[in-house]
Amino acid sequence: MSARDHALARGRLTDVVRLVARTVVHVVLGGSALVIVVTVAGLLGPALALDLYTPPVAAWWTVFTAVVVQGIPFLLLGALVSAAIGAFVPERVFTRLLPRSQALAVPVAGAAGVVLPGCECASVPVAGSLMRRGVAPAAALAFLLSAPAVNPVVLVATSLAFPGNPQMVVARFAASLGTAVAMGWLWARFGRSGWLRLPEAPSAGPGTSRTGSFMAGIQHDFLHAGGFLVLGSAAAATFNITVPRSLLDVFTVSVWVSVLLLAVLAVVLCVCSEADAFVAASLSQFGPVAQLAFMVVGPMVDLKLFALQAGTFGRSFAVRFSSATWVVAVVSSVLVGWWVL
Repeated sequence: MSARDHALARGRLTDVVRLVARTVVHVVLGGSALVIVVTVAGLLGPALALDLYTPPVAAWWTVFTAVVVQGIPFLLLGALVSAAIGAFVPERVFTRLLPRSQALAVPVAGAAGVVLPGCECASVPVAGSLMRRGVAPAAALAFLLSAPAVNPVVLVATSLAFPGNPQMVVARFAASLGTAVAMGWLWARFGRSGWLRLPEAPSAGPGTSRTGSFMAGIQHDFLHAGGFLVLGSAAAATFNITVPRSLLDVFTVSVWVSVLLLAVLAVVLCVCSEADAFVAASLSQFGPVAQLAFMVVGPMVDLKLFALQAGTFGRSFAVRFSSATWVVAVVSSVLVGWWVL
């Protein structure tokens, strides 16, 4: 082995050691910070509620803590799976497995979300990358909608958020997959190339390894989606505590009004798909069909997704696609909910 080969080998070893050391530091510091935050919150939260001596504050803290604590493990698991797929699964796998016919490629791409999960934030750049690699836009968009909605992490989280109610898991899977496939077919039939701006290929950093991409993906997905989980949990707790029961009765009397209300809330709250089932379960004053609509609409249409789609594919596309997806998701939720729940 030449001196140059020895130098290259030492350089690779040094990079690996640095990556491992950096990972250990992040895990140790992040874990320590999480333990400290949970401990302080656990000690000060009830104490603050007692000091304020108001039952609404105690109730708000109970709902908020329950939603966050239940949702974080699934959020982390979803970030791990999503980062692993983005770093280690070659994109050419999709082009080889998908049929050439768009009519057949759309349901296959939608079903791929079951075995190739990802969070809704990661699904937008993945869909853009698939389009650049020659995948039909209709199939890529079906995968964009299905991946964060029908993956195993989301379904397991839903089963735990609704214990003893497997019909809710079946209904969420059927309604979400049906929405993704329907939108893919609608784009194949009515979509125009002028509405969709294909994203440019991102420039990868020099010397970025797959392991480095994996760690960066975990950090981005978990921190980014975790912030939305906290905000969504706080919004859900505030909604449960501040909105008068008499006002909720106005919306819960009609199934149609409650479905539309939670479908709109799903757009505004922007809760990650790995944790939105716990937020939906906390909205127990609404019926199961409305809760189903919240879980179907959220991973497909919300404010952060609209911003991501507008920045990636253009504002014209985001307005048309998000609006149509919201309508199809609500209709699918009502039909599947009426049949299953």
